[in-house]
Amino acid sequence: MARGDTALPVRLDRGSDVPLAVQLADALRESASTGHLRGGDRLPSTRALASRLGVSRTVTSAAYEQLHAEGWILGRHGSGTYVTTSPPAARPERRGGVVGEEPSTDLIVLTPGVPWADGLDRAAWRRAWRAAADTPPLWNSQRSGLSEYRAAIAEHLLRHRGLDVGTDSVLATGGTTAAVVELAAAVLRPGDLVAVEEPGYQRAVHAFRRAGMRVAPVPVDSEGLRPDAVPPGARAVYCSPAHQYPLGSRMSAARRVELVERARAENLLVVEDDYDGELRYDVAPLPLLAALAPDVVAHLGTTSKILTPSLGAGWMVAPPSVTSAVLEYRDLTGTRPSPAGQRVLVELARHGDLGRHLRRLRRELSERRSMLVGALRDAKVPVLGDDAGAHLVVPLDSAEQERERLAEGRRRGLLLDGLARHFARIPTAHGVAVGYAGCSREVLRDCLGVLVDLLRPRPR
Repeated sequence: MARGDTALPVRLDRGSDVPLAVQLADALRESASTGHLRGGDRLPSTRALASRLGVSRTVTSAAYEQLHAEGWILGRHGSGTYVTTSPPAARPERRGGVVGEEPSTDLIVLTPGVPWADGLDRAAWRRAWRAAADTPPLWNSQRSGLSEYRAAIAEHLLRHRGLDVGTDSVLATGGTTAAVVELAAAVLRPGDLVAVEEPGYQRAVHAFRRAGMRVAPVPVDSEGLRPDAVPPGARAVYCSPAHQYPLGSRMSAARRVELVERARAENLLVVEDDYDGELRYDVAPLPLLAALAPDVVAHLGTTSKILTPSLGAGWMVAPPSVTSAVLEYRDLTGTRPSPAGQRVLVELARHGDLGRHLRRLRRELSERRSMLVGALRDAKVPVLGDDAGAHLVVPLDSAEQERERLAEGRRRGLLLDGLARHFARIPTAHGVAVGYAGCSREVLRDCLGVLVDLLRPRPR
């Protein structure tokens, strides 16, 4: 049974650069995630909450709209607004290779960010773990990462990303998000202004904010992040130029040059998140920003999309001053990436299994994408995104349409993702993001009819 209106521990900072609606949504989301608000709790109306906080109803309505789009709250006609048990976008499912909470229904996972873990050669996987376990225990810390791992990554970057760096230029990390956390703590300072893609990768946004940075969302379009929209005084720019997350565009050559020129002129650090840059199917990728401007770019990569998050292994290639700051931070805090996943990657690379897997992965995901895009376009469904990666986006006209399609997808057995949760501020674009790597090809083919029917344009 629902409880009555719940007292809300909300404090709004009117002197902050963060809009009041975003502050309010963040506070309510935090209360729900920490348990102060529980499933079934009734929230005040937007009018009552606006009066209580001394803000306009536009602020509370925008905050509720954002939380509704993310799945944290649900409106009941004639009854009020209630906190849901848990948001659909934050509740992973087991089917399709995603390990998490047991689902209440058997949903097919079609969300972005899920790798093709079932495609790993199990014999090679077991062999790599056995070989990694045969190495003697370390007696000293490896703050830069295992030298053999860094050498394997240097070769990987040269072969698959066209980046020619030496072993000494590579730092092991725990993945791209872990690397962002280190950069925020070691290189930036509280109060620094960081430009981020909008929509974009919200874990990076939260990492910067948690470290005390001010975040400035910068719009993206079909050519990627707009360098002209990076605000003056920014200290860093975070972007995913090879395959923008989540819209899937590729930063054009002209914008890459423009961003690099601004970085050099204004002493900006460009953080290049190359989370799935190995997965391109149409043409050769454009040169990495780190290849164009190694003096101002921190390049981040990860094994979580090409192999599995189980390894917890990634890498960073950055200017010497940035590398030194990160290593000093690791010394001061006693933190460093775990060597276990690094050793497994080394063994996979040593026997050629990594290269073979990447070739199979590209072929498999390319065929899946072709199958999915073909079916959608035959049904006159528009598709956004380059021929790359492991997800695509179907644009929609409104937040209401997005919520309806996600809810209908769950009812019909499909777990999909919406664009709303990828905005740091109020969403300005709407759509459904469809991942095609987490389930088997057979399951994807079997659910294709339902998916196309769900996403096809409907009469107004």
